[in-house]
Amino acid sequence: MSDSINQGVFNEAVCIDTGRVYDSCMDRDCIENARVYFNEAGQNAVANAVSCKVKDCEVDDVVIDVEPIAFKRGYYSCDLTFYFTITAEITVDTKCQSKEYEGIITYTKKVILCGSEGNVKTFTSTMQTCADDITVSGSNLPKCTVQCVDPVILDSKICEICKCTESIANVPKGVLSNVEGELQADASRGLFVTLGLFSIVQLVRNVQILVPSYDFCIPHKDCDDTIDSPCEMFQKISFPFDEFFPKSCESTSEGDGGCGCSSNSRCDSNEE
Repeated sequence: MSDSINQGVFNEAVCIDTGRVYDSCMDRDCIENARVYFNEAGQNAVANAVSCKVKDCEVDDVVIDVEPIAFKRGYYSCDLTFYFTITAEITVDTKCQSKEYEGIITYTKKVILCGSEGNVKTFTSTMQTCADDITVSGSNLPKCTVQCVDPVILDSKICEICKCTESIANVPKGVLSNVEGELQADASRGLFVTLGLFSIVQLVRNVQILVPSYDFCIPHKDCDDTIDSPCEMFQKISFPFDEFFPKSCESTSEGDGGCGCSSNSRCDSNEE
C-alpha cells in the first residue's frame, strides 16, 4: 500500500464502469427426498442394494434464467436450476463388498428481486458482428449471480418410486460427464436424499460511479522465484502436537456441545 493511501491523501474523483448490486437475498433451502439419478450400473446397484451410504455432495452447475415481471416494473424473476453430484457407497451383497457410484440431483427455485429499469442498448468493441453485418447489442436485463456452498447431507434412504413424479431432462453435458452414461429415470427403487443448501442471489447492473482515487495499484514487492527443497519446506511446518495429544472434552472449543466430537461422530449424553 502506497504512502498516499496510508495518509488518506485524496488525488481526484474518477468515473468507473462497474457492477452495482441493486438487490440481493440469502436463503436456506431444505431439499427433501430428492431423487438421485444414476447411470445403468448405478441404478442396478440401487435396485439390489443391501445398504447405501451417501458420502459426498457437490454443486456442479447452476442454470439461471432472468425474466422481467410484467405487473411489477423494475422487478425480475430469477429461475435457478441447481445440479448436484452425489457420491454414494452401495453394498449389493451380504459380503459387505461396496462400490462407489456417482449420481445427479436437480433442484429448481424461483427468486424475485428488484433490478431497476434501463432502456439503453450497449455496444462495445469486443462484440462480434453477425453474418448479416449487424452487431449484437448487450441485453438490458440485469445480471443474476448465485453464490452457494456444497450442501449438507441431512438424510438418505432407498425406497419405492412413484412413477407419476419421475422425469429428468436438459442436464448440462458437463454435469452428465460425471456419471459416464445415460441417466436412468425408469426404475422400481431409487435413492432419495435430503440436502441443506445455503445460497446468496444478487441482481447486478453495470453503472458508471464516481469514486475517490488515491493512487494506482502498484505492487510493492519483488517477484520471488526461489523454491525451497522438500526438506526445507518440511522444516517450516509446525509440529502437529494435537495429533499426538488429543484434547479432552473439557478443553474443546464452543460449538460442539462440549462433547469434543465432530458432526460425523456420536456424542453420548448423560441424560436419561
